[in-house]
Amino acid sequence: QVQLVESGGGLVQAVGSLRLSCAASGRTFSSYRMAWFRQAPGKEREFVAAISWTGGSTSYAASVKGRFTISRDNAKNTVYLQMNSLKPEDTAVYYCAATVRGGALAADEYNYWGQGTQVTVSS
Repeated sequence: QVQLVESGGGLVQAVGSLRLSCAASGRTFSSYRMAWFRQAPGKEREFVAAISWTGGSTSYAASVKGRFTISRDNAKNTVYLQMNSLKPEDTAVYYCAATVRGGALAADEYNYWGQGTQVTVSS
């Protein structure tokens, strides 16, 4: 089992940058595929990015590809989301999630979730 705590959210102007962090508890962090999802008011939770156990493989939603970068540091039990060139439509609560299922992209494939961190991008 793993517990996840996100940090790094806040208010930023459009074209600015933020880096989100997700700290995981437990000794088996490197066994989990990690991902970021987001949910805007009145919308469904959507996939943002995912990274494999070793960090050697990443996946991105089309809407963030080229602007966001997911990475992980297994020695620190932490996964990151570097967000550049932010747009107002990136405004959402961002959630960190973990699963043991390889290749998972859908929210229902992830077993463990953080509490979320708010990202607000002003125009």
